[in-house]
Amino acid sequence: MMEQQTFWFLDDDRQQSGRRVPGAAGVFAEVEALEELKEIALQCNRCHLRQGCKGVVFGEGDPKAKVMLVGEGPGAVEDEMGRPFVGPAGQLLDRILEAAGFRREEVYIANAVKCRPPGNRMPEPAEIAACFPYLEAQIRIIQPAILVCLGAAAAKALLHPQARITEIRGQWQDRGGIKVMPTYHPAALLRDPGKKRPVWQDFKAIRAEFERFSGT
Repeated sequence: MMEQQTFWFLDDDRQQSGRRVPGAAGVFAEVEALEELKEIALQCNRCHLRQGCKGVVFGEGDPKAKVMLVGEGPGAVEDEMGRPFVGPAGQLLDRILEAAGFRREEVYIANAVKCRPPGNRMPEPAEIAACFPYLEAQIRIIQPAILVCLGAAAAKALLHPQARITEIRGQWQDRGGIKVMPTYHPAALLRDPGKKRPVWQDFKAIRAEFERFSGT
């Protein structure tokens, strides 16, 4: 069992008790549209990552998507183009989505941090915490039925700071009534093709849950 730690952006007890939680619930509580939130994010300097990248990669997709995918952070290609998951890992994700019966345009894609970490390294906990209010607000506005954690950083941000993707991958989780499926990041599949089969199993489960929810 993972040792309990206090992270303001993961403290479900405080959220459920109705007490004001610093972050999205307070900072962006009055923001009701993704475009408005994006304009705020584009001016963000909440952490040092903004000084080392070309720009903020906010996210894209259907603003009313029932499936929302959350990755770790932008890479070099994403930073250059200002769009999430458009490099080699993103191209693989597109193929996975298509095989699972989803069009990229009907899901929403974002990241745990919206600015590229130096050298494409894993985002640090403080960076995830600084950026989390934007992700939390995106989830609140979009109201997806299913969240997909692509990789360890997303799982740590949305589920628990000590979450291990190798242990929880493929197991449905719950986050405030939203079904959450943790799976490997597409970049991990490029490094280790052996992970493709379990990820495909995860996306089949995601598709089945989507169809159950949609009644199709």
